[in-house]
Amino acid sequence: MLERPALALLAVAALAAVVVWGRSARRLHKARARIAKLSSPSSEATRLAQSSFLKDTHAAVLYLALAGVAVAESVTNDERVDYALFVTLIPILLSLRYGRVFLQHARLTESRAQLEQRAQEVLVQEALAPKRWSARLAPEDVDEVPGFEIGTLYRAGTGMMAGDFYDVYRTGTNRLAAVIGDVSGHGIEPSITAFQAKHLLRVFLRQYRDPGQALEELNLQLTDMRSEEFISICVLVFDTEAGTLRYASAGHPAAFLWHGGEVTSLEATGPLIALTLGAEYSSREIPLGPGDVALLYTDGLAEARAGDQLFGEERIANLLRRDFGAALGVLCKTLVEAAEDFAIDPLSDDTAILAIRRV
Repeated sequence: MLERPALALLAVAALAAVVVWGRSARRLHKARARIAKLSSPSSEATRLAQSSFLKDTHAAVLYLALAGVAVAESVTNDERVDYALFVTLIPILLSLRYGRVFLQHARLTESRAQLEQRAQEVLVQEALAPKRWSARLAPEDVDEVPGFEIGTLYRAGTGMMAGDFYDVYRTGTNRLAAVIGDVSGHGIEPSITAFQAKHLLRVFLRQYRDPGQALEELNLQLTDMRSEEFISICVLVFDTEAGTLRYASAGHPAAFLWHGGEVTSLEATGPLIALTLGAEYSSREIPLGPGDVALLYTDGLAEARAGDQLFGEERIANLLRRDFGAALGVLCKTLVEAAEDFAIDPLSDDTAILAIRRV
């Protein structure tokens, strides 16, 4: 007959805990064996699995001892049964025996958790790096310039970081420069080269009124740096006082100007930057009036593919001819959507588009 029902209930609960911790220990024992086969018995993973197994085994033994004492105490009031409490010394001694090992493994677990956290932080930074670079090289929003409407679009490709960039800024009271470029290759180095080219051009276009001279100076600087990347760049300089547009292009895909109901192609006026030391770049000047639209883009747009067919410059010119009056942000979006609809596969190369209208 039960003398102490409460202790009987405690015994049942302790036995249930024995089952839980015992099953966990058995699973960890199997896991430890598998990990030891895949790595080695002395590896960190094996040691951590061994530590977890010992801890769960220790918990199971502790609850088993507690259940035994509770059962003995529940069925009799004999004081000699109190000596059964000494059974709990078994898990206590196990704790003393393996306590240092458990502490070492706890420190190892903490160290690994810190390493994993740092690795996760690095992965997050690596994931953000392309976005941060593209925000510097081809920002979604550019400063408003009185007298001009500006539309931009940058669409990342499927590869690593690339070197597409554009820029719009005043070089004088009545002059506005628009630049677009593309550095060969993918990865961090082309992106750094693009960053250098973008900001060097800011200096040279303020120093030289002629965009051809600015490109010549840029070519000298980047060739001296012995960069392994080549750069295609198109530079437009709008002069609102003279009513002209002056441009130079270093091997860049043809830009287009809508003027007086016609679309004019602005072809390259020199070779790629960093291709030939001492290369010469000429400039050309054409009339510019209110409502005129200049359209610049990188080759990711023109080289969208449908089998062997390219989207091509002619389709770009036709879209400008059709939608020259649209808001320029809408025009940029229409161009890239048309290229995506044309291509069989997703666009793999980065695409940058810059459109400017004199108002």
